[in-house]
Amino acid sequence: MTKHIVSALQIGAKESGKQETLQSILSYENEIIQSKSELVVMPEALLGGYPKGETFGTYLGYRLDAGREAYERYYDNAVTVPGEETDELVALSQRTQCSIVIGVIERAGSTLYCTSLHITPSHGLVGKHRKLMPTGTERLIWGQGDGSMLSTVDTGFAKIGSAICWENHMPLLRMAMYAQGIDIWCAPTVDEREIWQCSMRHIAHEGRCFVISAVQVQGSPEQTGRSAEGWDPSRPFIKGGSMIVDPLGNILAGPMYGEEGLLSVEIDMSQITKSRYDFDVVGHYARPDVFSLQVDVTAKKSVTLKS
Repeated sequence: MTKHIVSALQIGAKESGKQETLQSILSYENEIIQSKSELVVMPEALLGGYPKGETFGTYLGYRLDAGREAYERYYDNAVTVPGEETDELVALSQRTQCSIVIGVIERAGSTLYCTSLHITPSHGLVGKHRKLMPTGTERLIWGQGDGSMLSTVDTGFAKIGSAICWENHMPLLRMAMYAQGIDIWCAPTVDEREIWQCSMRHIAHEGRCFVISAVQVQGSPEQTGRSAEGWDPSRPFIKGGSMIVDPLGNILAGPMYGEEGLLSVEIDMSQITKSRYDFDVVGHYARPDVFSLQVDVTAKKSVTLKS
């Protein structure tokens, strides 16, 4: 069987916090079952939130106490992995018989990471990927991942992996993922722009893989009550734009704008082999005699205690 249904769940983090967001995710259970989806991808920082416009009281050379308090609230809204929220997601995966990729803000010690979780119905939480390079001022609030989490997961019908938001623009990261034979590229993000959609189509065409991009949708400052300096108060913080692309770069579903919802489409896995007939970026189209890439996949620890 080569045909399978996959989905992007376009949804936004709720202002009241992770519990309401989790309940919103769980409310799509019946729709996921009815769609017969075998994989659903959810946006970046969905559980834990993407605090667009927040400064955390930081100025060059100093930080305000109010910013530390804002960070504490953000820290408290993050999730532990594994933990209570991941248990709920594993149960959802089992009930729907659908694999899940979801973006969360992971709390590990006193550091936060922008992370994507990989969950399958048969094995539960099978992997996670921490964002290697947070973008811009995201570096104030998130730590960096390492190569040990730059991996793929076998769902039974496809080998999947994830890259979060602007990691997708890192050519060497993409090559590391392509080399693992990725079939479905999962891209949790908050980037709503047309140029992002161009990137998604390029990655699908370059890697000869299916791409599922799941984008958050967040209301405007007028709707949410959050302020952001220089931001049009009537413009949504994030307007969505989730989409699904085939291995030749053709859009199969989306982009979806301005609403929450499940975006689903049937894909034919045999298209991957057919598309790589004339372009296999790490196979017959590679030139290892000219170019090579070394990827360090060891976990990096700041302290190792030895007895």
